[in-house]
Amino acid sequence: MKKDARDIIIRPIITENTMNEAQDKKYTFEVDKKANKIMIADAVEEIFDVDVDYVHTMNMKGKVKRQGRDVRRRKNWKKAIVKLTEDSKEIEYFAS
Repeated sequence: MKKDARDIIIRPIITENTMNEAQDKKYTFEVDKKANKIMIADAVEEIFDVDVDYVHTMNMKGKVKRQGRDVRRRKNWKKAIVKLTEDSKEIEYFAS
């Protein structure tokens, strides 16, 4: 069963660091934990109509958070850094 592209790309990650990387056409997304690099590249190309050069992925551990004596952990998630080709246009979410 093929997943929809919008199920693979959950949300863009917008921080000061990722905005600096966006100038080099590197964009960071939270993605589905079961998605591989090929699925992520195809989803970004389909959603944003761009050409992907390569994809780096990282499995991120959820942070430990405390509330009083109660200690809980946020959910684990997957991060993908997508580099676009030089002749590709910018992604609108990150346009300045």
